[in-house]
Amino acid sequence: MAYSEKLADKIRQALAQLPNVEEKKMFGRIAFMVNNKMCLTAGPGQMMCRIDPGIHEEAIKKEGCRTVVMKGREYKGFVYVNEENLKTKRDFNYWLTLALEFNKQENTPVKGKK
Repeated sequence: MAYSEKLADKIRQALAQLPNVEEKKMFGRIAFMVNNKMCLTAGPGQMMCRIDPGIHEEAIKKEGCRTVVMKGREYKGFVYVNEENLKTKRDFNYWLTLALEFNKQENTPVKGKK
């Protein structure tokens, strides 16, 4: 299993009442697109959240959180949160809320769309 099915189900349930949610398999993960924008992913033992880059430095100070790095490049506004640090409803909802709030603000179109 390339991603945590338990975490994917938890995210799925949290987003169930929202319109415009789509799941896509990407990079061995399940990405949750909200309003045609990547919002969260369930990966192996971690959740990726797109958050406001303006709060990135503060967010990565939280236990179990780190910046997404791909091919040696750090992506500000993209963080991984360890599944261990998402066990309580309060902790999970904290990260979910940050991602959904940024999703409302974020106006960058999905690649290939206008």
